[in-house]
Amino acid sequence: MKKYFILIIIIFNANRLFAHCQVPCGIYDDALRIIMIKEDFNTIDKAINMISKLSKKEDAISQNQINRWIDAKDAHASNIQGIVSDYFLAQRIKKSNTYYVDQLKNLHHILVIAMKCKQDLDINNVKTGLSLIDDFSNLYFDKHGLDHLKKWDNIK
Repeated sequence: MKKYFILIIIIFNANRLFAHCQVPCGIYDDALRIIMIKEDFNTIDKAINMISKLSKKEDAISQNQINRWIDAKDAHASNIQGIVSDYFLAQRIKKSNTYYVDQLKNLHHILVIAMKCKQDLDINNVKTGLSLIDDFSNLYFDKHGLDHLKKWDNIK
């Protein structure tokens, strides 16, 4: 029941979840941002598979669905770029952090992979993106944070 409650909150407040005023108010959850990025990569994965499947058909409905899946793929790649840029890079990654350079490199690589997800249908970009977000999580979170992330990950 808890899963459905959280899902309903996310669905009906999606516009509020993505909007961030860049004021360090402390109400946003870093682990949730990671889960959102993973969900975006998984949606891109599904979109790539559907585009590949539908491209074998020539009827108008299939062509329409291809366009819709392309739009969804691009929107989710943009979501990833927004979270990485506006949330992590602009606000959460601090120069004083021990892993600052490694975090910057990792997040930059995620931005590039998200861009590549827009450009083509290579499923390896999704796999790389998911691997990079796991690597970033290990650089970013302490043990308590990783435990919190695992709890979020298990809710879905």
